[in-house]
Amino acid sequence: MNPESVIQIAEQGIYAVLVICGPLLIIALGVGLLVSIFQATTQIQEQTLAFVPKIVAVLLGIIFFGPWMLSHMLSYANEIFSNLNRFVG
Repeated sequence: MNPESVIQIAEQGIYAVLVICGPLLIIALGVGLLVSIFQATTQIQEQTLAFVPKIVAVLLGIIFFGPWMLSHMLSYANEIFSNLNRFVG
């Protein structure tokens, strides 16, 4: 196994993680930003107020994006396992 193939596998793995986690992170970022704007406009300085909407939004995102995330993870795992003899040998 040469260094180029190791770098390619690592690159594919990092890309898969970013693609799978990206929608949930964007949802959490958007909800956190909206809650922060709400807190700034109403001058509510409660630290724990931002957590509940983010958790609910991420759970809804998991429900909505879950099947797509699972299929993407399974296709990546199938690709890795099908080429395992090329990596080890």
